[in-house]
Amino acid sequence: MAIALRKHSTLVNDNASPSRDQVLARYRTLREISKRHHHEVLKLISGDALLRQARRLGLAQGKTLILDDMDQMNYIYDLAIHTASPERSRAIDRYAKSARLAEGADEALVLEAMRKSQFSILLIERRHETAGLIATDLFRGCETWLVDIGLESSMTEGNIMATRLFTPERFSMTAGINVPLDLGIFKDVLAALPRRLGEIPPATVIDNRHFAEKMYSIALANGIMDRVKYIDLPDEG
Repeated sequence: MAIALRKHSTLVNDNASPSRDQVLARYRTLREISKRHHHEVLKLISGDALLRQARRLGLAQGKTLILDDMDQMNYIYDLAIHTASPERSRAIDRYAKSARLAEGADEALVLEAMRKSQFSILLIERRHETAGLIATDLFRGCETWLVDIGLESSMTEGNIMATRLFTPERFSMTAGINVPLDLGIFKDVLAALPRRLGEIPPATVIDNRHFAEKMYSIALANGIMDRVKYIDLPDEG
C-alpha cells in the first residue's frame, strides 16, 4: 500500500474557524482514504463469512444472496468489517495489524478512527454553522458534529437515524451506512435482542454486535431501506 505523509490539517492547527470549503475539502480527503481502507479490509473476509452475515440479515438462503439491489451489500459489509463474535477477531483489527502505515499519516489516523467507530442512534438537532449537522447521540447523551454531504442535503431537524460513526477530525463521519428511523422501531429491535442483553444499560447494549444486526435486519424486512439511496455527490463549485 502506498504511504502518504499526513498533510497539515487546517481544522486541527489553525486558531481561526475553518471555512466551509476547508471543512468539505478535509472531509473529502478523509472519505477517500476510508474508502480505500474499506476496499482493502474486504479482501480479508471470506465469501463464507459474508454469506453467514447475509443469512443473519435475511439476505441469503443457503449459498445464494437474495438482494433487491446491490446497495444492500453495504449492510453485510458493515457487520462483517466492524463486528465479530467474542471468540473471533474483527476484520478491521486484522487489517490494522497487517497494514504498514506511517505514524502520523492521514491513512493511519483514519484507520485508527475506523477501529474505534461506534454504532449510534442520532437525533438531528440543527445544521452546523459551517458545514454538516449537529446531532445528539440518544444512547450516549452527547452531541456530535457530523459531516456528510449527502445527509446534510437530505436530513432535517427532528429526523432520527442509525449509523456507524468514526471521528478522525473534530467532526465525525459515517462509515457508509445509515438507517432512517422512527421511535416505533426500537420496540421491535429490543424485542429481537437476545434476552440476556435486556439487563444491560442502554449506553452499553448499543455496542453489542447484535444491536446493529437486529436494527439492519428489521429495517430491511420492513422496507425502510427502500427510502435510502447511496450516491456520490459532485464537488461544490
